[in-house]
Amino acid sequence: MTEITLNPIGYVHNARLGLDDDNWGNIISEIRLDESQLEESFDGIETYSHAEILFYFDQAAEENIPASRHPRGNKNWPQVGVLAQRNKDRPNHIGLTIVSVIKCEGRSLFVKGLDAVDGTPVLDIKPVFVEFLPREEIRQPEWSHELMKDYWG
Repeated sequence: MTEITLNPIGYVHNARLGLDDDNWGNIISEIRLDESQLEESFDGIETYSHAEILFYFDQAAEENIPASRHPRGNKNWPQVGVLAQRNKDRPNHIGLTIVSVIKCEGRSLFVKGLDAVDGTPVLDIKPVFVEFLPREEIRQPEWSHELMKDYWG
């Protein structure tokens, strides 16, 4: 396997300390650029309504990740592959969330709806372009709607 080394471009700062699964919708987070990044990296980001945040689940368990499991351990939901769910316990511990951009102040980007806890390393930030969103109707299994019922609540 090829080894890939990534360095954080910044870190998440918010009031969320626990790894709870629900109620992320109203979380306001500050993403502070790492000193290795220039402040100008954020130039123009506030002209977008949304951004994609790639981050590293640094607090996720390091034990062997099963290839298949019941989401959240709920036996009422089908056992599915780790790549068919969005759990933090995954092979490379990479998270991805589309957030609302609130404002940019110097080396800090303020966003709403980032499901990452305080101190989480940020790997990349990309503005959301409509042209990169799905052009077809999105399909997902019924259990996933139930799982997400309170996620942003």
